[in-house]
Amino acid sequence: MSDYKEFEKKIGVTFKDESKLKQAFTHRSYLNEHRDLDVGHNERLEFLGDAVLELVVTDFLFKKYKDKPEGELTSFRSALVNTSSLSDSAGKLGVNDYLMLSKGEAKDTGRARQYILADTFEAIIGAIYVDQGYSVAEKFIASTILKKTEEIVDNRLWQDSKSSLQEIAQEKVNFTPVYKALRETGPDHDKHFIIGVYLEDELVAEGEGKAKQEAEQEAAANALKKKGW
Repeated sequence: MSDYKEFEKKIGVTFKDESKLKQAFTHRSYLNEHRDLDVGHNERLEFLGDAVLELVVTDFLFKKYKDKPEGELTSFRSALVNTSSLSDSAGKLGVNDYLMLSKGEAKDTGRARQYILADTFEAIIGAIYVDQGYSVAEKFIASTILKKTEEIVDNRLWQDSKSSLQEIAQEKVNFTPVYKALRETGPDHDKHFIIGVYLEDELVAEGEGKAKQEAEQEAAANALKKKGW
């Protein structure tokens, strides 16, 4: 069993019940190979952590940007809590060193690992909330996610790729991009969507995400890169 003291020191939280933190790091696949493990996998904590994260970020943005419309606030929030942002924050905390994965999952270091890191980050938030309460979870989110807000807003990293692609495509080729679902992977509780963006009959690029909207944004961003727009 991993020693979580170092991780607790890093995040500034000492758990009353360390088994909650252990559960946050336990992927469903690990339990298939270790059926005698005394904790469950992290999906329930991830479900809870996702809701806590959304509330904390929404509340923060609502108070910080008093004059911004709902659409822009939604874009800011999406940029803060998307897979790339969460997996980046998880990586900086060294979450990889504590993950409990099956041998097969442990070999995958690409996009699939990004999803696992993002999901685990949400599970850690859920574990903190259950063990320590809302205010401690809020502090953790502030120190890892909210601190990125000004960089994202000032550098327009929240920019809506779909809107940009539509505007440029209509101007350059006189076509409106069309998004089509190509594939879905994963079980019902953890779906990943692969979306293609088309200009007329040409499949320009694909994107992947935990939600269709995230996959469409990634497809649009990839299309902009591919077309050099």
